[in-house]
Amino acid sequence: MLPIVSIVGKSKSGKTTLIEKLIRELKSRGYRVATIKHTPEGMSFDEPGKDSWRHIDAGSQATAVSSPDKIVLIKPVAHDVTLDEIAHFLGEDYDIILTDGFKQGSAPKIEVHRREVGLPLSNIKKLIAIATDETLETQTRQFSLEDITGLADFLEEGFIKPQRERVSLYVNNLSIPLSAFPREIITNIVLAMASCLKGVGKVRNVEIFLSKEPKQDQ
Repeated sequence: MLPIVSIVGKSKSGKTTLIEKLIRELKSRGYRVATIKHTPEGMSFDEPGKDSWRHIDAGSQATAVSSPDKIVLIKPVAHDVTLDEIAHFLGEDYDIILTDGFKQGSAPKIEVHRREVGLPLSNIKKLIAIATDETLETQTRQFSLEDITGLADFLEEGFIKPQRERVSLYVNNLSIPLSAFPREIITNIVLAMASCLKGVGKVRNVEIFLSKEPKQDQ
């Protein structure tokens, strides 16, 4: 599955600023970065009366608003979707996803800490590093807030490079963890099938979607 790292911290700690710097640094190294912003209060992405709003109001399951330079997907959901579900919507054509928030999510986390905003967060699961403007008494790895190169190296070596070649499997929209053996089997079968198809050149990635009609109960 595509590597995801959440940037967490208290309000005004500088999460967005750090993410901006990391995006620029990783992009300069040739990596493709996607981001997800968590807004727990909820927010409106569409305005009543607009065409896209009318499509959704009429019952469309999703609508995309397209312009020459961007696409916006609007998809109503019945529950607060998980980070993995959002990542699935984004697709796999990136090297890493950085999230702004999701401190209660399942992804590894880097905390942004500034002395002026108080003590660091507590009870954060999967905390892998802290970007801070002061030295903290903790065994968690620490980086200076200005050490963007060091943080990018950390992400590159720990998350991006190990996942440059990967297989992601979703069944019924749920991510299925794969150990080495099934991952190798799936890779070999899919590559062999794709390579035999007419018009297929060098295979960089393969996407397969299968929809199966459930059998009616007897």
